[in-house]
Amino acid sequence: MNLRKRHRGASAEVHTSAMNDIMFFLLLFFLIASTVTNPNVVKLMLPKSSSGQSVSKKTINVSIDKNLNYTVDKKPTPVDQLQPTLQSYKSMATELTIVLYVDRTVAIQDVVQVMDIAQKLNIKMVLATEPKG
Repeated sequence: MNLRKRHRGASAEVHTSAMNDIMFFLLLFFLIASTVTNPNVVKLMLPKSSSGQSVSKKTINVSIDKNLNYTVDKKPTPVDQLQPTLQSYKSMATELTIVLYVDRTVAIQDVVQVMDIAQKLNIKMVLATEPKG
């Protein structure tokens, strides 16, 4: 029986500097990727339908700047052509929603004018705001 102290062999060392670089890049990638994704998405398991019909929903942006220039989906539109333009969008989609972006210096009468047109065409409207802070 050998009772002498055993001679220890070479100690094992793990160099992690390369792994630290990889982990840093992965962390950076996931941080950037998380800012691109939409955090307000709720994942749902939707029911199935035998008819397979879906409702077409469309959102268009209407904006009024401080000089009373109207734009519909980034296309300049004169105020007298606003109703026919919105009517053409209404014919393309069954459910249409207008997101109205208005400069804070625009008179309320100009906003109400666009709201009246949307009401006549039976289009839903949302007024875009900026969060406080």
